[in-house]
Amino acid sequence: MHKSYVYFLTNKNNTVIYIGVTSNLEKRIYQHKTKALKGFTAKYNCDKLVYFETFSDINDAIAREKQLKSGNRKRKENLINKDNPEWNDLSDGWLFYFD
Repeated sequence: MHKSYVYFLTNKNNTVIYIGVTSNLEKRIYQHKTKALKGFTAKYNCDKLVYFETFSDINDAIAREKQLKSGNRKRKENLINKDNPEWNDLSDGWLFYFD
């Protein structure tokens, strides 16, 4: 079974938090970093992966994304701070290669 992910991106100043869902986290982060996806993340320079959760079912990931998007910023910050208190880019060092 394929994994699915809910992820948080932010900008270099950590002023914006974007929440997304994907079945291919590495490819999606690459798309955000190269601004291949025009829209919110490109406009606000959100290309730093600061948090993600893994799911075995895409429907569970989508439900979690909706739940997280309905929450306030403080709740999102608490999730990030719990696992990544320095707000480091979790994708640093990833080698992006796709068939």
